[in-house]
Amino acid sequence: MPQQTAPSADHPLDSLGLQGDLRRMAALEAPDRRRAMTWLAALGGGSLLGATGLSGCGGGGDAATSSSTSGNGTVTATSSSGEVCSVIPTETQGPYPGDGSNSANGSVVNALMLSGIVRSDIRTSVGSASGTAAGVPLTLRVRLVNVNASCATLEGWAIYLWHCTRDGKYSLYSSGVTGENYLRGVQATDSSGTATFTTIFPGCYSGRMPHIHFEVYRSINTATSADNKLLTSQMAFPTEVCESVYDTASGYSASVANLAQVSFASDNVFSDGHDTQMLSITGDVGSGYVATITVGMSV
Repeated sequence: MPQQTAPSADHPLDSLGLQGDLRRMAALEAPDRRRAMTWLAALGGGSLLGATGLSGCGGGGDAATSSSTSGNGTVTATSSSGEVCSVIPTETQGPYPGDGSNSANGSVVNALMLSGIVRSDIRTSVGSASGTAAGVPLTLRVRLVNVNASCATLEGWAIYLWHCTRDGKYSLYSSGVTGENYLRGVQATDSSGTATFTTIFPGCYSGRMPHIHFEVYRSINTATSADNKLLTSQMAFPTEVCESVYDTASGYSASVANLAQVSFASDNVFSDGHDTQMLSITGDVGSGYVATITVGMSV
């Protein structure tokens, strides 16, 4: 997590106490401002946020904001219908984002600029590549909501996600699949705040619990570079579902041993908590799975 800048002794707003802090928060970039708002709420200053206009704007309705900070520091809200939503934590993008923020084989890798990357079915590569990732079918539905607006849906936003193959490789980066770009794609959220992807159940590679990476952008038009992303996080899979897939589905044999050697407690991303990142999954190996998750954002 980026370091917050310590207050300067000669900062002109230091003498203004809380009001000075609020003005500095307003000047921060969105991710830093959200962290500062959570810190302020924990100190009892949450009641002032609405009055300053720092609580952000939502989408999908004009419900009054009803949010709080739980005992574990998670910001939650309740909608008028009784739905409870929580802010999902920011996580590392890992070494294989393909969003223009790093390089592979000496060149910057940016799948977001590929023609055809905006698609629902991400199992086949686009552009000059044509490979298809094999594996158990998985339909993934990701719903975005604004915790600062009583879980209001975020329509017209964009989600970029990527994950490994059934044998633990990442397209564009891993040996043997550097020429492929499958298992990566962008979708806009619909009127319910949901983006739907058709993909495969990912494998488990050494040292990590099975997961899916994703980034959130304000729109399809801004989903062209990591410079524009508003959130980076990861989704987790229930262990028992992973065991069922790996034990019975073809092509996942390496995942059996890898999964047996790791746990959520030892995972370097999920070990500090993963409740808000856990996918809800139905289905079976024969017919495929459907996974859903609600991603709460403070915007």
